[in-house]
Amino acid sequence: MQDKILILDFGSQYTQLIARRVRELNVYCEIHPFNNFPAPDAGTKGIILSGSPASVRDSNSPDVDLSPFMGKLPILGVCYGAQLLANKYGGEVQPSAHREYGRAMLNNSVKNDLTDNLSPQSQVWMSHADTIVREPAGSTIISSTDSVKVAAFKFNDQQTYGIQFHPEVTHSTDGLQLLKNFIVNICHCTQDWDPAHFITEKVASLKETIGNDKVILGLSGGVDSSVAASLLHRAIGPNLHCIFIDNGLLRKDEFEQVLEAYRQMDLNVKGIQASQRFYKELEGEKDPERKRKIIGRVFVEVFDDESKKVEGARWLAQGTIYPDVIESVSVNGPSVMIKSHHNVGGLPEKMNLKIVEPLRALFKDEVRRIGKELGVPADILGRHPFPGPGLGIRIIDDITEEKVRILQLADAIFIETLRQHNLYDTIWQAGAILLPVKSVGVMGDERTYENVVALRAVGSLDGMTADWIHIPYNVLGEISNKIINQVKGINRVVYDISSKPPATIEWE
Repeated sequence: MQDKILILDFGSQYTQLIARRVRELNVYCEIHPFNNFPAPDAGTKGIILSGSPASVRDSNSPDVDLSPFMGKLPILGVCYGAQLLANKYGGEVQPSAHREYGRAMLNNSVKNDLTDNLSPQSQVWMSHADTIVREPAGSTIISSTDSVKVAAFKFNDQQTYGIQFHPEVTHSTDGLQLLKNFIVNICHCTQDWDPAHFITEKVASLKETIGNDKVILGLSGGVDSSVAASLLHRAIGPNLHCIFIDNGLLRKDEFEQVLEAYRQMDLNVKGIQASQRFYKELEGEKDPERKRKIIGRVFVEVFDDESKKVEGARWLAQGTIYPDVIESVSVNGPSVMIKSHHNVGGLPEKMNLKIVEPLRALFKDEVRRIGKELGVPADILGRHPFPGPGLGIRIIDDITEEKVRILQLADAIFIETLRQHNLYDTIWQAGAILLPVKSVGVMGDERTYENVVALRAVGSLDGMTADWIHIPYNVLGEISNKIINQVKGINRVVYDISSKPPATIEWE
């Protein structure tokens, strides 16, 4: 059975980053809401308690019964997780004299297995409004900072630890070493989580689960669905039936180019032109969430129509990846989700198909590693993420065929110029956004009153956080000149320099 770490999520923005760091150590892990997690099985080697924006001093703060695990499995409480341990087991948590946020120097003078091989003075990242003023009963303080006496502690008679800093962020210089100490040295996890291992196990599992049944998969042209298709194709061959729908909201020439790439991959794929159907349903709609739902609904209807033509199909495959799953089972329920998802749910029960999601356990960069191992073409693996609703949420207004045409041309110029300057592969995601704004301009001797387009380019590891990219001014100038000169209908170009958080990558 695969060794794994269970991460109990109390709502921290850093929870997924903890999982990323565990996976970087080639150890499998799963994130589950603190109030809905599976019982540890034989493969579970340890438990990590995440941070949280809540305070353990509040009566309705997130809580979990740890008694089944205390002393039986190694436990690491991170920030809120550490304060929860202190609060439950005889320690004391009080409001900080001032919010402890940012870099601090950790004193690791007490020798112990969690801080083994850390520098005597190690930079860490703090982010908490409460602080532990007294460690839990029967525990020892193992690290402090100048302002935080109980920066880390260990229960004396068991492998349970609490730390009031975030080892998962890069600002904590020895953070990965600390996590390695816990996961490998204390939990004794085998570091065998890699693409080849995953493919071998997943292909065998798919063969056993699906057998000789037919599977339908809706391709999007993106990395996730393409890798899912390749993995399923290796397992079941021509019994995989792929459908690629042109919703009229793809990038310029994308439908034809991607369809040909899929055929070169020897996938059993059918292309469906349905753009006019989408345009008709979207006519006059400006609300971003309603646009998403319309696009999702029409996609389902078109997909359902085509699926019925595949006789004997029993399975529906989706390119769902782990961040989709986690955000869709939010700690606080779906009401706090930032946006609706295109992959998870939404397909009608009347299709009477069972769901298979071969990439459900993977983060985006892991999907790319799997795809490379499977031989998926580099131009598909290297493609920037593209939202399920496509350009429909990059037109900040109602959608018309003419607006799509304008945005496709501007976006194509942006992307092609990034490629020409060898910048495309250094960027996580880039695209143009058509704004519901018109501005005055001058072209030749004529006054113009035309559209504004915003350019967006961000760097990220998995899309959960992102920083805007510093594209050289001369390249931005070149892109702007090309768009204004070549795309009729645009006379102004702006560049978005917002990071996530607080902004999102997409504008809608």
